[in-house]
Amino acid sequence: MSWGTELWDQFDNLEKHTQWGIDVLEKYIKFVKERTEIELSYAKQLRNLSKKYQPKKNSKEEEEYRYTSTRAFLATLNEMNDYAGQHEVISENMTSLITGELTRYVQELKQERKSHFHDGRKAQQHIETCWKQLEASKRRFERDCKEADRAQQYFEKMDADINVTKADVEKARQQAQLRHQMAEDSKAEYSSTLQKFNSEQHEHYYTHIPSIFQKIQEMEERRIVRIGESMKTFAEVDRQVIPIIGKCLDEITKAAESVDHKNDSQMVIEAFKSGFEPPGDIEFEDFTQPMKRTVSETSLSNSRADGRSEPKFGGKSKGKLWPFIKKNKLMSLLTSPHQPPPPPPASASPSAVPNGPQSPKQQKEPLSHRFNEFMTSKPKIHCFRSLKRGGAGPEDFSNLPPEQRRKKLQQKVDELNRDIQKEMDQRDALTKMKDVYIKNPQMGDAASVDQRLAELGQNIEKLRLEVQKFEGWLAEVEGRLPARSEQARRQSGLYEAQNTSAMNSCAQDRESSPDGSYTEEQSQETEMKVPATDFDDEFDDEEPLPTIGTCKALYTFEGQNEGTISVAEGEMLYVIEEDKGDGWTRIRRNEDEEGYVPTSYVEVYLDKNAKGAMTYI
Repeated sequence: MSWGTELWDQFDNLEKHTQWGIDVLEKYIKFVKERTEIELSYAKQLRNLSKKYQPKKNSKEEEEYRYTSTRAFLATLNEMNDYAGQHEVISENMTSLITGELTRYVQELKQERKSHFHDGRKAQQHIETCWKQLEASKRRFERDCKEADRAQQYFEKMDADINVTKADVEKARQQAQLRHQMAEDSKAEYSSTLQKFNSEQHEHYYTHIPSIFQKIQEMEERRIVRIGESMKTFAEVDRQVIPIIGKCLDEITKAAESVDHKNDSQMVIEAFKSGFEPPGDIEFEDFTQPMKRTVSETSLSNSRADGRSEPKFGGKSKGKLWPFIKKNKLMSLLTSPHQPPPPPPASASPSAVPNGPQSPKQQKEPLSHRFNEFMTSKPKIHCFRSLKRGGAGPEDFSNLPPEQRRKKLQQKVDELNRDIQKEMDQRDALTKMKDVYIKNPQMGDAASVDQRLAELGQNIEKLRLEVQKFEGWLAEVEGRLPARSEQARRQSGLYEAQNTSAMNSCAQDRESSPDGSYTEEQSQETEMKVPATDFDDEFDDEEPLPTIGTCKALYTFEGQNEGTISVAEGEMLYVIEEDKGDGWTRIRRNEDEEGYVPTSYVEVYLDKNAKGAMTYI
């Protein structure tokens, strides 16, 4: 099977076919190139997706990843990132092994094809030239034969005519002989040319053309083999990453199997347990006389009579009804900033007093009023984002419930111990360096590290004092809590190390009470610890507070404390909560921005028909 013998007369068709083969190769190159672009785009989208759902550093999202389910999700995100990397590998390998190689091969193929068909055209032109020479020789021989025949006929006619002179007859005879000689010469030339043409034609169709067509056939077969190998490589590139992709999927499966619902439930208890006892029963209320409420020894209301005495946690508490307080009242207890508002610039308002106005104590309502209001009013839970507002708590975390306070103190002790270990490691390293300097003075001055060693010693001593202080508070708390086994304590410590969530207190601390004692409302506020991590997302989509008017900023205020909002002078905003007497007004800029500003910094225009945002305790 040879194109040279089977397709000796299909030069033009072979030229078209080989050009089509090159077009097919270029089309395949374009296909692979687009596939690599798709792989890169897919990998990029996977990486962006993984990055999008990765927890942000130092955010509440990062705190949520202490649970086994969220850790499994984080492992899935990391594995998807590796999965995306394998698709990038596919793209890179296809680009280098297929697209790049085939692009160079196509250029070489075009040059080879051009050379072969150039030789073929040159052979065709040569045989056509030989054919033309043969035709010219043939026509010349035919013409000479006809001229010789006419000359012979003329001679015979002149020789038969008696009236023609002998000289004319001789002249005609010589002319006839000349024409016959020319015809013989043309015949010999035609015969020679014919033999040469036949030889050239045989050489053309049986040697030159088969050789050229054979080269074209081999070129085309190499092209076919090459595209087949490229398709095989196309599959192998994918197959090479399948084991790694399988490992990624295995890791995702392993992470999914590591999800432990019991462990997560225990961690929720460790994260949010307050240490308080549930409220006790309420006695029957006789409307003919004031209600006498049963108060247990653990009720926080006992602190009114005992001054600043610490509450106990042994029995049942009957004095805590914060779960039943109407939501908007609870919000008013928790959301207002603790510190007094700053005075306006160059203002003679009462808020310009150095210490500023203190937040007035909330008036106490009878428990029956609160309970009846809870039973008759329609609860409306607002966004819990406001529960995160409030200033920094006291150093001993006394504003937290007992269990949360113990966890915070333990976390602080562990953090200080780690700092001490770091300082001691630095001191040991510097001590070794000093010894080296003493033994080898040319390497450095030993006295140069003395100052740093002294600083490290002072830092270690300060940190140890801090540890002793916090350990004292921790011992005080643990002495009041129910007994805990050593194993449970170690398990709790493990959870605490994973839990980096800062449980911001929304309640006022003990300093907010003029006499320094706990009130029932303060205890309720202390007990109502709502983590900013879980409730924040759960209630984000709840209905916001209605606007009750507008206000104009008289001065620029930089809201640097938590719960406040920055405003610019002359800015118009919405009022959603009036000043309750503590010097703060709650405003809103848009759906996502709201907070407190000093009342003296704004001019308020209340709507007459406004229903009022909230009712306060």
